[in-house]
Amino acid sequence: MKNDLLIIAALESELKSDALPSGVKIVYTGVGKINASIACFQAIYQHQPKRIINFGTAGKINPQIHGLLEVGTVVQRDMNAEPLAPRGETPYSHTPVKHHSSSGLYVCGTGDSFVNSHDEWLHQQKVDLVDMELYAIAAVAHHHNIPWQSFKYITDDANEQSGDDWQGKVNYGQELYLAKLEELLSVIK
Repeated sequence: MKNDLLIIAALESELKSDALPSGVKIVYTGVGKINASIACFQAIYQHQPKRIINFGTAGKINPQIHGLLEVGTVVQRDMNAEPLAPRGETPYSHTPVKHHSSSGLYVCGTGDSFVNSHDEWLHQQKVDLVDMELYAIAAVAHHHNIPWQSFKYITDDANEQSGDDWQGKVNYGQELYLAKLEELLSVIK
């Protein structure tokens, strides 16, 4: 299993390294797309994984969701270069507008802001949840042709209480992440 699987999380408060099974590598990116991009590139060169799994926290846009969810698609919610390109698209770029995981049902919108108010664009794009790192992780994985999966624990309702809710629940997903990791590792073996 050495170097085959790499776990990527933004913060150790989301998933502690000493809780992971022996031989499983984890990299912490810090918050935001730039930190995630840099850390992900460095981790790929250092560990040369064949698969990346992102565990992290998210706010919900879709009021029907809760708990631990597997993301299937990720978009950039804060790329807004209108009129050069529609919101969510990087102008003059050949990179995908959406990145798709090998599995998962939910759509995540990534951006370098903490969502704490209604944003109609997110609803129009059918975004289910929001985070601050996944699009960068998926883009780097895509660049290196490495399959990725992402599991997000819903901590808040992406509203005016989001900051306090997230801080109070940032570590609530750890046991669920570890159970999911055990399940994924049993399939790999």
